[in-house]
Amino acid sequence: MTITPDDVVYWQWGLFTLNGTIAFTWLVMALLTLGSWLITRNLGDDPNLTRWQNLLEVLVTGIRDQIAQVSRQQPGIYLPFVGTLFLFIAMSNLLTIVPGYEAPTGSLSTTTALAICVFVAVPVFGIASKGAGIFLRHYVKPTPLMLPFNVIGEISRTVALAVRLYGNIMSGTVIVAILLSLTPYFFPVVMQLLGLLTGMIQAYIFAILAMVYIASATSVHEGSQDQDEKPQPPVSP
Repeated sequence: MTITPDDVVYWQWGLFTLNGTIAFTWLVMALLTLGSWLITRNLGDDPNLTRWQNLLEVLVTGIRDQIAQVSRQQPGIYLPFVGTLFLFIAMSNLLTIVPGYEAPTGSLSTTTALAICVFVAVPVFGIASKGAGIFLRHYVKPTPLMLPFNVIGEISRTVALAVRLYGNIMSGTVIVAILLSLTPYFFPVVMQLLGLLTGMIQAYIFAILAMVYIASATSVHEGSQDQDEKPQPPVSP
């Protein structure tokens, strides 16, 4: 039983190994790149839109609305990053209906890489929005003694992101494999459908959590800046 696509090795030469995680990750990226090019090459504003453009607009509009609701900010700057996270995870999990395919999100290395992207994006968006001084000042509030705890908090939620996605995808694979050995007809089909639903939910949750962390890095500092810049009332004599 294959637990993770890391166990599937297609080619190896010395220290270089082409395993299932790398192969299926590149497959997903290639499909997303090709699909985006095919859909966007003939975009138009004609009232009679194609089905693919309708699908694209529904996806983009839905992601923009979710970002706006979570962050209470203009979603345009966050849309490429959060949208890419969602589409990559969703496509990775959706393709599990194809025989022989193993979701790269079932590998801890893939989920860790995605979580690291969020870990890097949080300070990047925070600094770009409010400046390095205000952003870094947040880590030493209310006292400089909180600096190590705030740093540990940033690292721990990154680890939680990676482990949550990996655990949910891997557990679904294990359950399907166990049921397949016990009842090889009916239950695996049902679990496969539930696995697809779980995969879509996990893609949504991962993207939403990424946006929550980014929003906390911008809105919190915005509040801090407003508080710092708010004029103090005159002192009565």
